[in-house]
Amino acid sequence: MSKAEHDGTRPVKDASTVMVVRDSEAGPEVFVARRVKGMAFAGGMTVFPGGGVDAADDDPDLAWTGPAPQWWADRLGCEESRARRLVCAAARETFEECGVLLADHLDGSPVADAGRYHGARADLEAHELTFSHFLSTEELSLAAGRLRPFDHWITPAVEPRRYDTRFFLAALPNGQEPDDQTTEVDLTMWARPTDLLDDFRSGRSMLLPPTWVQLHNLSAFDDVASALAAEPDISPVEPEIIEHRGGLRVGFDGSDEYWADYQRGHAAPES
Repeated sequence: MSKAEHDGTRPVKDASTVMVVRDSEAGPEVFVARRVKGMAFAGGMTVFPGGGVDAADDDPDLAWTGPAPQWWADRLGCEESRARRLVCAAARETFEECGVLLADHLDGSPVADAGRYHGARADLEAHELTFSHFLSTEELSLAAGRLRPFDHWITPAVEPRRYDTRFFLAALPNGQEPDDQTTEVDLTMWARPTDLLDDFRSGRSMLLPPTWVQLHNLSAFDDVASALAAEPDISPVEPEIIEHRGGLRVGFDGSDEYWADYQRGHAAPES
């Protein structure tokens, strides 16, 4: 068993996060939410939709269009069944958390009106309905081709909650609009990546290092099409805990800039 999968007594849970993007007159925007303070993980942080992989995501009969699970396995660097779970979790969590449904009708046409299916979101979130059964009942298929692999981060080994998180990119489907109908967030917005980074530097928001890195990466693209066409070289990033001026902090490629941005608008970090 690899360090990424288990660190002694701390299990690592697979997770999927989706950056939903759209074009605007000012440039590409990404959908973000602020998690409710006091939550066990990332409380008060500005994040993208996402969450942990569930056992129910492991369904080989899941209705599927687009690149096959083996294509995803090759790009995510894992076995086919795990890749299927990660992609399923990406689509399911996006629908649960912001109402954007990355699915096609059986004739291949994309879902343009996701609102008609929103009644199922609470049942999905409560684990009373599986995504596979939901798609089958509504005569839909998961539109894997609307997702792109983007990055891969693993929570540091010292953290009590550890996640092996794959970041995906998806364009907002025509006719759909995300919402804030989830109890896990208290604010949602569309914003340019550069503006979200400015908010962090000024102290108006909090970003975890992986989110900060993804916003930097997204800010390099002039439009959604170029972002979707990119083929980033994805290697797992597992930050280190390093000593700094008598304390500890998270270290990764680019962490000096992250902490400089943090200190511009926030009190000096305690760890």
